[in-house]
Amino acid sequence: MKILEMTGNATARVIDAAPPAPAPGEVIIETARSAICGSEMKTYRGKGIASSNSGHEAVGTVVELGDGVTNLAPGQRIGASAVVGCGHCAECAVGRFTWCRSAKSWSRMHAERFVIPARACSRLPDDLPWDEATLLTGDGMGVPWHTAKKIDRPDIETIVVMGLGPIGLGNVLMQAHLGRRVIGVDIVDYRVHFAARLGADVPIKADETLIERIMDLTDGEGADVVIDCAGKRASVANSFASVRRGGIVVFNGESMEELLAPSRDFNRREIWAVGCWYYFMSEVPEMFDLWRSGLDVTKIITHRFPLDDAPEAFKLFDQGQTGKVLLRP
Repeated sequence: MKILEMTGNATARVIDAAPPAPAPGEVIIETARSAICGSEMKTYRGKGIASSNSGHEAVGTVVELGDGVTNLAPGQRIGASAVVGCGHCAECAVGRFTWCRSAKSWSRMHAERFVIPARACSRLPDDLPWDEATLLTGDGMGVPWHTAKKIDRPDIETIVVMGLGPIGLGNVLMQAHLGRRVIGVDIVDYRVHFAARLGADVPIKADETLIERIMDLTDGEGADVVIDCAGKRASVANSFASVRRGGIVVFNGESMEELLAPSRDFNRREIWAVGCWYYFMSEVPEMFDLWRSGLDVTKIITHRFPLDDAPEAFKLFDQGQTGKVLLRP
């Protein structure tokens, strides 16, 4: 089968590899779509992965069952969760894989076929197209919906989305759909302009006047919520500087740096900080309902490439000149 290999240093190639075989409890999926996530850029730009890739958003059709799998059958259409719990603990029992103490991440999905535990598969409605399914069962809209549920308060009117990669753009689309006033911020012109097409009331290119501009737009008070989707030192600092007293900062972006000071960032202005990583399996049906209610998630897709052209797709994504990018084996 064909699979994308991340060869490192911002290069990739499509190679031939032996098809995967399922272990007990696993299934083989024939890939219909996979999507590029911004979190993959660290691996893509860095050392890469020998004979593999960090693809972790995909949908497809069950083609083979491992021993003990009884909840799926060949021919069924599924969306895969990249975070997989143990399947036995109390958190897994209610679909919260990300809270499982033994949770693991799964990848290698930029390929003609991939393997995944059966418990990580969500059955797709027959009328849900592949493109929409990829976004609704992956990071693309799963994280924005999980985020929206954490800030579901009637007093929230203005939201700043700091960083307009795919997750940031998904948050813009989601919050605009929910009726909030959205201010979208990024350093890349393409993404700032694209955010306006997704519903950002005020798209802003970040510069030294950013905080002043946000304060002007919020009558000097700051935004009710700031969602940091970049995870950079500057974006974290700007998030706390632009949120109102008693407001909420949500962390979607990944960062391992120690950036915060309790007194400065929390105590003196009584700021709430919320961590938000991936989504719960139990939320997938809710996302299907959102789609049925009129949320056109495909608006964040800007490019579609065949798997053979994945190296070109990654190069374009790395340049910041895309929204969400899908690959088709």
